Amino acid sequence: MPYYSLLRWLAFFYFYCFFGWCFESGYVSVKSRKWVNRGFMRGPFLPLYGSGAIMMLLVSMPFRSSLPLIYLSGCVGATVLEYVTGVVMEALFKVRYWDYSNEKFNFKGYICLGSSIAWGFLTLFMTEFLHKGVEYLVLSVPHVLLVVIVGVTSIYVISDFTLSFKAALDMRDILAKLDKVRAEMEHMQKRLDVLIAVANEEIEKRQEEKGERKLISYLQKEDLFERIEEQFLKIKDYVKKYPTAFVEEIREELMEMRGKFSIEKERRFQLKNMKDFFQRGLILGNPGMKSEKFKEALEELKEAIQDKLRNDKNG
Repeated sequence: MPYYSLLRWLAFFYFYCFFGWCFESGYVSVKSRKWVNRGFMRGPFLPLYGSGAIMMLLVSMPFRSSLPLIYLSGCVGATVLEYVTGVVMEALFKVRYWDYSNEKFNFKGYICLGSSIAWGFLTLFMTEFLHKGVEYLVLSVPHVLLVVIVGVTSIYVISDFTLSFKAALDMRDILAKLDKVRAEMEHMQKRLDVLIAVANEEIEKRQEEKGERKLISYLQKEDLFERIEEQFLKIKDYVKKYPTAFVEEIREELMEMRGKFSIEKERRFQLKNMKDFFQRGLILGNPGMKSEKFKEALEELKEAIQDKLRNDKNG
């Protein structure tokens, strides 16, 4: 493999970013039976594939005369790259963009044996077949034209990556805020449960004394906010039928909680109503995205985006 200039290395990098995007998006789209624009960026580039390809070319250079060593170098090099990238991205964004936890012989979900084996075969395919054509194509492009192509592509890729990186950081903040709202609402629900239980004891005594029928019980909703809304309705019924069910201090606390609930509900709505193209793209383009720290918040975002897509389609 001959020595390449920095310009040609960049050309190779962008080509394999694009090739990886075509492969990954095509595979996931067929598997999902719908179009999925895969990747961290919104444009047709997957930096992990570009980085992986360049790494494969570099680590295989000393072993050009041995196919087994090319295979092993590709396995090791790509696996290390995938692991480091996965760890760094999760540390930065609190989200895991791919997860092998369900695969056999995986390590913390970042890498797995099947993936490593595939990387080795991909290294063989690329160095022995694919790259020869790519190399011929890049080397045949006039220098001035190559400078223009690489320059324009660099501007586009850097812009796309910068916006995607910012969107990922912003989404991390949204997840943190949603998680905080959920924690506050869970605390509120527990307090409401206590107040309702205390009121129930008093009301049941009165009902037994008067021979009245018990108040209708409400079904417990799965959604936390719907469940709290249901509890406020129950309390409203209690107060309406039994004006003295709650002392004045408790009434004031309930009014304060109701006001806070309305504010947090609107805040949650605004957080889930993701209008940013890059933020929506990060979720839609990575359907297997997971978050250990913000698991429930991420699922809320995914569901909200899918609901919006359904509403847009039906509307």
